[in-house]
Amino acid sequence: MSGKIQFVTNIEAGDEVEDVFSVKYKKPPKRYAGGLMFEVRVADRTGAINVKFWGTPDETAVRKEYESFKAGDVVRIRGQAGIYKDITEISVNLGSGGFVRPVTSQEYEYGDFVASSEKDVDWMMTQLNCYVDKVENQYLLRMLHSFYSDPEFVEKFKRAPASISIHANWIGGLLEHTLNVAFICDFLSSIYPKLDKDLLLTGALLHDIGKVVEYSVTTNIDESVDGMLRGHLVAGAEMAMRSCEGIPGFPDNLKLKIAHMILSHHGKPEQGSPKKPQFPEAVVVSLADDMDAQIEQYTRAREEAQTDSLWTYTKRLGPIYLG
Repeated sequence: MSGKIQFVTNIEAGDEVEDVFSVKYKKPPKRYAGGLMFEVRVADRTGAINVKFWGTPDETAVRKEYESFKAGDVVRIRGQAGIYKDITEISVNLGSGGFVRPVTSQEYEYGDFVASSEKDVDWMMTQLNCYVDKVENQYLLRMLHSFYSDPEFVEKFKRAPASISIHANWIGGLLEHTLNVAFICDFLSSIYPKLDKDLLLTGALLHDIGKVVEYSVTTNIDESVDGMLRGHLVAGAEMAMRSCEGIPGFPDNLKLKIAHMILSHHGKPEQGSPKKPQFPEAVVVSLADDMDAQIEQYTRAREEAQTDSLWTYTKRLGPIYLG
């Protein structure tokens, strides 16, 4: 087994490319002047890039290449990088020896495609459980233990990313993000003592639990069917409500508050929340969630900037000062 040499973020126009990439999706073949062509979106742990496969008049050869792999496979690509509409892509020319071919699991290293947290996952899980143990309300504590004392849930939670590409998009990312949000909320509860600390910590620890079913992790991080059709806010609120219903005497109002904190933590309808936060603890969880995600995005953009300018720009964040 040999590791990758060429990663997506390092590919520049004019580069000869020959390396392995994970297939995110592919588009059906279509005709062009030289025969058939098709497009593939591939990725590694650093990002994703489009590949255009230019075939010859031999349509059988093109279709054979196209049908030899599927989404989720790892393929070896030989082609040349270029620019199309200001975006770097890879052109593969069958007539010039280019190819897109599937490889076996012995020909790549899993870590080249999906990164893992730089922090020790078991240590982070221990720290998260310290926040669980700070909760004094026995209903909320039992609810938290229904998740974080369940070995099957914990294994899924430790493996899950926090997103596909926006922030903490790595194995252990969900745990890392949740721990950061819990830390922020715990700190803010010391500044604002009128907050219900038990409710606040519970919201912080559960706000993203739906992500254990929202994402599918193979050699790619993709949305599951559940993620596409419901999303983690709805899935997480349902998981929390189901947990409450399994605890005798769980107060109805408290159950609704927990569900609301999960459903509202994206803050606004245009950001995916069906409800805006409607009480202080829900506001704090929403702000802490956004704070952690924003800080990581800006920090990463600054670290990955490849420019001599004092500024860099990303489509999501806009201009970022590097001075």
